[in-house]
Amino acid sequence: MDPQTGGVAAVVGGRSESHVFRGYNRGTQLVRSPGSTIKPIAVYTPALEAGYHYDSILYDNFRSYGTNKYTPHNWNNVYDGKIPMYKALAESKNAAAVWLLNKIGVQSGYDMVKKFGLGVTKDDNNLSLGLGGITKGESPYEMASAYTTFANNGVKNDPHFITKIVDASGKVIVDNTTSSSKRVISAKNAKEMTSMMMDVYNIGTGADAKPSGYTIAGKTGSTQSADGTSTNDKDHWYIGYTPDIVLATWVGFDSAKHSLSNEGVRGGSALFKNEMESVLPATKQTSFGVKSASSMVAASEKKNSNLWDSLKDAGQSVGEDVSKSTSGIKKKAADLFDSGKQKIQNWFGQ
Repeated sequence: MDPQTGGVAAVVGGRSESHVFRGYNRGTQLVRSPGSTIKPIAVYTPALEAGYHYDSILYDNFRSYGTNKYTPHNWNNVYDGKIPMYKALAESKNAAAVWLLNKIGVQSGYDMVKKFGLGVTKDDNNLSLGLGGITKGESPYEMASAYTTFANNGVKNDPHFITKIVDASGKVIVDNTTSSSKRVISAKNAKEMTSMMMDVYNIGTGADAKPSGYTIAGKTGSTQSADGTSTNDKDHWYIGYTPDIVLATWVGFDSAKHSLSNEGVRGGSALFKNEMESVLPATKQTSFGVKSASSMVAASEKKNSNLWDSLKDAGQSVGEDVSKSTSGIKKKAADLFDSGKQKIQNWFGQ
């Protein structure tokens, strides 16, 4: 999808041995939980609006919430205690995401999901929303449309397949060349979200799917079977974008009887990477204009380290100067004492 217009550049409805005319199109008709791909929308964007930043510290602990004891698990059952926000997003920490959603208020996350155009209901206004636990589910088309907001600096255009239709008399029947748009979030928050989501494909869960030679941002996601184990994944999502293109990919089975257990936790990464490497060369390859959150943190730490070294050097230099100055004062005092002592001895003839 083109984030500047909302127009669909290409769609693949599924894979089969034979083509079925007007068959089931998984690109547009799929109804599945988006898993963790909803986190940037339901959790991290409203957190920025609430005053958090990419380096804010979150709590990543195994704990329960509410009277119903809702207990989110991290996909690898590893919990870091305290973790910076950009890292929690990159590593897709469920516990940290739910903690943050609980902190800012579920209502703010629910309202944000609606602003992004996703189809949630009143029943979805709970903490499981932060992990993609919604009643209806979404399609790749709907998720790509939502992510155009990040790619287009906070502005979302109406998604569409048809650009324009003109009848035989020249009358315009449909015209999406000037599709309506609306600002969903500020450009500042969109850029900060992008800086965090760049790390998903740099150092996070999407590292295996990063297209060679290109910088993208986005989010991965998965859903598990009822027992909650990652070896029984039902859906794998890869959503990636640049300022020129948004690509949403879903991998899974139509039947709930099958799982992606043979694909592993990174199943679908090669497909997404291949798609991106085929599409990106044909785009303008516009720069994001922002650095990744991890690189900004590293630069800040280096700056602070250099500052500390400078302060230590300055302190040592001052100490040496003081020592030299003190030594000079001591010598002058000793000389004055010796001179005075000699004068006193001369007065008393000693």
